[in-house]
Amino acid sequence: MGIWKRFLTPSEINDFNKGTMQETLGLAFIEVGEDYLVAELPVDSRTKQPYGILHGGASVVLAESLGSMASNMLYETADQECLGIEISANHIKAVRDGKVIGRVSPIHLGKTLHVWEIRISTPEGALICVSRLTVLVRARRAAST
Repeated sequence: MGIWKRFLTPSEINDFNKGTMQETLGLAFIEVGEDYLVAELPVDSRTKQPYGILHGGASVVLAESLGSMASNMLYETADQECLGIEISANHIKAVRDGKVIGRVSPIHLGKTLHVWEIRISTPEGALICVSRLTVLVRARRAAST
């Protein structure tokens, strides 16, 4: 179980993401490790920019999805919420087709802030993007109307 307080399988995470941008883009969680998560994203018409390569924004969606889910798996109850407040991404190499794989691991896990590193690569291991996500942890607020 590692660092996770609320262990979810990849299938449970993917079910949770039904009807969201993640599902629309074909993002799928594929592995839950002791202190990391892995998800993959297809490089196709949903995720490419007009020049035929993976859109940098799609890489950021993958990175934020991984980091946000990781933060949420650190809490057992629904009285906490985790909100991404800052993300950076260094796009290193272009990808034209296939898929990319993102892996998130913690840099800092405090009471009110989490910092995650997300490394996105090809299945062959070529580094595509390195991202850092900062997540705010706070008491869940009632939904506003």
